[in-house]
Amino acid sequence: MASQTQGIQQLLAAEKRAAEKVGEARKRKQRRLKQAKEEAQEEIERYRQERERQFKEFESKHMGSREGVAAKIDADTANKIVEMNRSISVNKAALLSEILTLVYDIKPTVHKNFQYTK
Repeated sequence: MASQTQGIQQLLAAEKRAAEKVGEARKRKQRRLKQAKEEAQEEIERYRQERERQFKEFESKHMGSREGVAAKIDADTANKIVEMNRSISVNKAALLSEILTLVYDIKPTVHKNFQYTK
C-alpha cells in the first residue's frame, strides 16, 4: 500500500513539475512575443521616419520650398491683376460707348400678348 501511495506521490510530483515547466515555457513564449512585437514596432517607426525623410527630400527637390511656391503664386496673382487693370483701361471707353448705344436705342413695341379692350 505504501508503495502505491509513494508511486502516486511521485506521479503527482512529476505532474506538478511538468505543469511548472509548461507554465515557464508559456511565460518565455509570451516574453519573446512581446519583445518581437516591440522590435517590430521600432522597425516600423524607423522605416516610417526614413520614408518621411525621403519624401521631404523629394518634395524639396521637385517642388522647392513651400515659401517659394507661395511667392510664385503671389507673383502670378499680381501679374494677372496688372493685366486685368490694363485691359480695363484699354477697353473701358469702347465698352461704355457700346452700353450707352444699347440703352439709348429704344424701339417701343406692343407686347404680343397685349389685348386692347374698350
